[in-house]
Amino acid sequence: MDMTSEAMTEELPRTARSFRDWVVDILCIALAAVIGLLNAEALRKAPDVAPALLAADQIVGAAACVALWTRRRWPVPLAVTLIVVSTFLPPAGGAMLVAVFTVAVHRPFRTVAAVGGLALASEPLQPALRPDPDLPFLAATVTGMLLVLAVIGWGMFVRSRRQLVLSLRERAHRAEAEAQLRAEQAQRLARERIAREMHDVLAHRLSLLCVHAGALEFRPDAPPAEVARAAGVIRDSAHQALEELREVIGVLRAPGADGGGDRPQPTLAALGELVEESRQAGMSVTLHQQVSDAAPVPEATGRTVYRIVQEALTNARKHAAGAEVGVRVEGSPEAGLKIEIVNPPGGEQGGRGGRDGSPAGQGSVSVPGSGQGLIGLAERAALAGGRCAHGPTPDGGFRVHGWLPWRL
Repeated sequence: MDMTSEAMTEELPRTARSFRDWVVDILCIALAAVIGLLNAEALRKAPDVAPALLAADQIVGAAACVALWTRRRWPVPLAVTLIVVSTFLPPAGGAMLVAVFTVAVHRPFRTVAAVGGLALASEPLQPALRPDPDLPFLAATVTGMLLVLAVIGWGMFVRSRRQLVLSLRERAHRAEAEAQLRAEQAQRLARERIAREMHDVLAHRLSLLCVHAGALEFRPDAPPAEVARAAGVIRDSAHQALEELREVIGVLRAPGADGGGDRPQPTLAALGELVEESRQAGMSVTLHQQVSDAAPVPEATGRTVYRIVQEALTNARKHAAGAEVGVRVEGSPEAGLKIEIVNPPGGEQGGRGGRDGSPAGQGSVSVPGSGQGLIGLAERAALAGGRCAHGPTPDGGFRVHGWLPWRL
């Protein structure tokens, strides 16, 4: 029996008696009255018994049975009192057994042992002071002790069963609460994952669309060939955005924790293509990739690096148009991967055209931002076992840097 179960049983506040409590209390009082009447009838046969003593036996036995109504509220004082009274007046013995049983049900083992020891010690005294004419001293003593031990064992069994029921009930409530918390956490993680994937995939493509569309808006006098090329870039970017949206949906439907999907996800090997797309949108990007071979890098790690660089380039395109962005990725299986993206303050407005010949005009294009992308990067890096931070540089630029373990 653990202390928690004992405390639950001992300190549980009593409420109004239920129907079951009424039935049990009435049966206990009736049983105590029957035993008391049998004891009183046996003592009536004893020679030279004063009628006043027999009357006292009857009155005290009835009072002891009535006192059992308080056994749930004061079990230990009632049991001790009835043990002492029943030693001199045997008709109270039935009420004493019920009181000892109540102590065994509602109190811890130490209290039960003390009360039970007192009851056992009183058993030899009772037949010595008020001998039973039908039983010898030894038989009466052994019978009394066996009855005390029987009610104590029965009471402790009932108590153990109640503790087991309480423990199982509490465990069921705890399991239900934990299951609800896990379900809420799973929903929250799923929402965060959806938001992170949607932002990482679509923000980059849509920012490219904004750049090229804004360039067409601010260059209405551009040659038809350049306008056609810019429109083609817009069409291709929109098509790629739709394809990547399908990839995101496939990843979210996949059972794996890091996403699987039917289409391949971007890895570190695709970092050059990402930089080239940004250059075609009119950005000036330098890539320093000091990883000997991108192939051995685990896909999940490479995908996280790709998303960090993608979000940093998207933010640079929004807030530092025309500035030269430096991307550095270096590392090894022993040291992990270090990522750093730095850009100085925003460059001159209306920068260069893209390498495909499309008018850039990105400096004049306002691309809205929610500020959630950098927060998502920190969360993504933390989930991968690494870290990612960002902040301004002394010259007014901006720096995103992080570290990822080689294998997640």
